[in-house]
Order: sequence, then structure tokens, then C-alpha cells
Amino acid sequence: MTMRLADIAAQAGVSEATVSRVLNGRPGVAADTRQAVLTALDVLGYERPLKLRQNQTGLIGLILPELSNPIFPAFAQVIESALVLSGYTAVLCTQTPGGVTEDDYTALLLERGVAGIIFVNGLHADSRSDRARYVRLTELGLPMVLINGYRPDIPAHFISNDDVAALDMAVNHLVSLGHRRVGLAVGQERFVPTMRKTQGFERAMADYAGVTDVSELVVNTLYTVEGGQSAAQQLLARGCTAICCGSDIMALGTIRGARSLGMRVPEDVSVVGFDDTPMTAYLDPPLTTIRQPVREMALAAVASLLDEIRGLPAPRAELLHRPELVVRRSTAPVHTTTAAPAR
Repeated sequence: MTMRLADIAAQAGVSEATVSRVLNGRPGVAADTRQAVLTALDVLGYERPLKLRQNQTGLIGLILPELSNPIFPAFAQVIESALVLSGYTAVLCTQTPGGVTEDDYTALLLERGVAGIIFVNGLHADSRSDRARYVRLTELGLPMVLINGYRPDIPAHFISNDDVAALDMAVNHLVSLGHRRVGLAVGQERFVPTMRKTQGFERAMADYAGVTDVSELVVNTLYTVEGGQSAAQQLLARGCTAICCGSDIMALGTIRGARSLGMRVPEDVSVVGFDDTPMTAYLDPPLTTIRQPVREMALAAVASLLDEIRGLPAPRAELLHRPELVVRRSTAPVHTTTAAPAR
């Protein structure tokens, strides 16, 4: 196919001279402008010049919030493997407190000329974050997919776990075991997954336990072991006999918090985690948890991104994946002489 500079310039919204400078690898072109030209090449079906293809064709940015929580390496592993099978290489970017930020990584990826970016639980999941960073990428024509943390004000394709359904499953399970005083240990209120988990918890407590005021049953803290321990101590002091956690990491802290008070799991308090990370089956006791469908979500994210790279329009909406309750030994019937019957 004969490459027409005019077509590329029109698609990228730049001058033909700028297109020429990018194609010839000349300096003096801003990173976002350069990315717009490269994206225009892909959208129009032109092959990138050899000098550009050798180092940059087939690169996909993958930005994760951390690696200490096993759920994020799990996403990375599936995404990287799926990209390799499609001829792409993931450029893994992991954030650390006080280190390189998501915006910094995005700028670096644009300089590398990546074909697209997958964001996992990024700043988009923070309801207070500025949407402009993602709108700008959309305007540049950069294909991207955002995993978890749906924001209707961001024009992108989202892949999410159904957090509302997840808490419905967890609460239903606990109430079926006779628990009525169920607590929720979850992250900070401003995060979209936290909001959805809380919404699911409120609905489920009303539906299954007849509890309409859960203000004393929800503790917002950090998605860490320490956060889970602190939340557990507060919820147990309020008489909870079971606790749903926002992550498996928090569930570890919850179990530690219960034991620090001389309580046993599940004899004195039942604990439900969230994610079903690989460690959960080997804990003491093995953890009942909500399995986030990581493989299905990761593969859907890769498929959507590759479709967009190939010029197929991706829906600016959210694709929800249903989780699964995995029952192990951290939950048991409520330890009372007269447990209320399950509804």
C-alpha cells in the first residue's frame, strides 16, 4: 500500500512536515505528537518504517499499581502471555510509593511509541482523580483499556469485576450460616471498587439479614494487612461475628486482628476474602473468598485493545465479569446457642 503523507497528517491532526519528521526519525517532535502519527499509521493500515519497527512496533504498556498484592502479578502474567501469542511485548510499569507515577510512566511509554496501554486499577479507579489524563490519550488516538474502577466520564473501554454481585455472594453465604452481625473491612471511600463493594454489602445486608443501617458495620481503611487488622479490631469490638474483606491481603490482617484479641477463625469469627489469590488455599485456615475472574478479564482486555489497534471501534463502556464464591474453612456457622434461621 502506497503511504500518503496527507492521509496520515489528516488522521493525526498534524502537518505533512511533522509526519515526515516522525517517519524519518528526526528530533524536535513532541512525544504526544509522535505517538499520534504512529497511531495514525496503525489505524490506516500502513506499515511503520523499519527504523521505527525494530524497537517500537508491538510494544504494549502495562501499568500496575503495585506487585505486593498477588492479584496484580496474576493480571500481569495472563496479559503478558496473551500479548506474546499475538506478537506483542508488554512493557511492565509498576508504581511504588514515592517512586515513578502513573503519569510519568505514561509519558515514558508514549516516548517509546507503544501501540497501546492497559491500566490495571490505575488513577481512573480514584473518583477524585483528574479524568483529563485519559481524555488526552483518547484525543491522541492511543488505544487503551482500563481494568476495574469504571468512570462514566472517561471515554474508554473498561473491563471490571462485578463487585456488587461479589458482596451479595459473600453476605448471602454468611447469613446462610446464621450470621446477622456481619462487618465489611474495605478500602478508602474515594475508590470506585470500594464504593461498589459497599453498595453490594448494603443491599445484601438489607435483603438477607434485614439490616438497613450498616453505618457501624463498615470500616474504611487501607487495602493492606495492617488495614485489615485495624478494621477487624473495630468490627469485633462492635459485636460482628463475621467479616467480609475488600481483598485477600486485608483478610490476612483480619485473621491476625481476631487472633490478637484471643479469637479463633472460624470458631469465633468467620472471614471472607476477595480475589482468590494463589496463597488463599494454603492459609491457616484456608480462606473462603470471592474469586475475581482474572484470566477472563485479562484476556478480554487484551482482545479489546488489539481490536482497537487494528482499527476496529471499541465500545466506550464497561464489560462486567461475574465473580465466584469459593468456600473453604475460614467460615462456619455462627457460634451461638440459638442462631437465627437463614432467610
